[in-house]
Amino acid sequence: MAENHAQNKAKLISETRRRFEAECITDKSDKYDPRDVERLQQDDNWVESYLHWRHDSVDETLKMLDESFQWRKEISVNDLNESSIPRWLLEMGLIYLHGYDKEGNKLFWIRVKYHTKDQKTIPDKKKLIAFWLERYAKRENGKPVTVMFDLSETGINSIDMDFVRFIINCFKVYYPKYLSKIVIFDMPWLMNAAFKIVKSWLGPEAVSLLKFTSKNEVQDYVSVEYLPPHMGGTDPFKYSYPPLVDDDFQTPLCENGPITSEDETSSKEDIESDGKETLETISNEEQTTLLKKTNPTESTSKAEENEKVDSKIKAFKKPLSVFKGPLLHISPAEELYFGSTESGEKKTLIVLTNVTKNIVAFKVRTTAPEKYRVKPSNSSCDPGASVDIVVSPHGGLTVSAQDRFLIMAAEMEQSSGTGPAELTQFWKEVPRNKVMEHRLRCHTVENSKPNTLTLKDNAFNMSDKTSEDIYLQLNRLLESNRKLEDQVQHCIWFQQLLLSLTVLLLAFVISFFYLL
Repeated sequence: MAENHAQNKAKLISETRRRFEAECITDKSDKYDPRDVERLQQDDNWVESYLHWRHDSVDETLKMLDESFQWRKEISVNDLNESSIPRWLLEMGLIYLHGYDKEGNKLFWIRVKYHTKDQKTIPDKKKLIAFWLERYAKRENGKPVTVMFDLSETGINSIDMDFVRFIINCFKVYYPKYLSKIVIFDMPWLMNAAFKIVKSWLGPEAVSLLKFTSKNEVQDYVSVEYLPPHMGGTDPFKYSYPPLVDDDFQTPLCENGPITSEDETSSKEDIESDGKETLETISNEEQTTLLKKTNPTESTSKAEENEKVDSKIKAFKKPLSVFKGPLLHISPAEELYFGSTESGEKKTLIVLTNVTKNIVAFKVRTTAPEKYRVKPSNSSCDPGASVDIVVSPHGGLTVSAQDRFLIMAAEMEQSSGTGPAELTQFWKEVPRNKVMEHRLRCHTVENSKPNTLTLKDNAFNMSDKTSEDIYLQLNRLLESNRKLEDQVQHCIWFQQLLLSLTVLLLAFVISFFYLL
């Protein structure tokens, strides 16, 4: 079944390319940017994204490609860079990429309160949207984004339906398959009619992607760590420029040079010793016992004792949650838990398990490469085997909730070598659509052991539970207070509206009698 689907998809892609060249290019050779035409012939994912959005109708896909390619040339999408955008617009913070939703999709923020309807600035604002989307598309080919329409503190001057229509068109025509959903936050009731029009632009197949939210609902889609305080979140991020907000993943630091050049055996020994030194989940008495067990004078065989030691180590540092990918099972599934500086538990562990019948190459990247050491950061995993990756802050730097890690993995052929040179060449040649990716967030645990480790019984005592209950109650109280404040603000606003209408009515009556 899957094989037939792949064959049909390949036929549709081939037919789309053939007909595009025959029906669209011959009319006007300068109609499109040659770079887009070349990419269409080479990038299967790009063609497939247009076909997917048009429900595999080649006729409709060709119309969509024609419109999209003409727009790309008109706005010079392939040549857009920071210098193409006015500096004041980049500094404003109207549009930017930052953070992830609960499904791991990038957040594309549109802070509507910073937009004022002005025909003179619209072309530059459209370029700004295209700049961010193209920048993201080149880096994360095919991965969708979640649009965050933040309408808080929005006035009547910010309502610009032409601008909204352009944004909708970007995802409907210019960047198909890139839209995960549109989360609309704190929409004023005055804009209800306007968004009925937006629904008609989206079409029936995409209306379900609209999510209207307030403080209570927005956390259904985005975790508090990626929400600003005015949305009930804890994200300390504040937009500023320069430089550009950049969540690009890069290769992390490694204390002794690239880990791929190290001997595999010594690397594993380093990992285990690092885990013993930093995770500290075995008491001093237990450690002494373990050392005694490895004494060669004991009657138990060395192999059996090593096995016990290994199992003990695995038990105390094995993460609990698992992400089950097609190539690797990754544990933890979502968050890396680091201890605080005071607790001394600065390091954490990622466990990769190969679930394929081939060798899987993997590498680890991070948004903060200067802050972390990762061992190993670029290596391979045999079929059915597991690899422990130790992650530690570098030079005493502080772990931030904004930091993220990216695990990249791809299957290797049986004949491929796994040395440093072979891995480097492999990552240069492997197709993007063959690479599995999984993201992990960072979290710092202050007063309790991180849940990426197997904890001892009674690790959380009653005082911890009590303080947690108090914390939850306090949060509920604060939330109730926020709701009350919101209601008061709405009442004040409504009273002001009534007062304004009353003044207008009075002025009308006075004018009417004056004319009489």
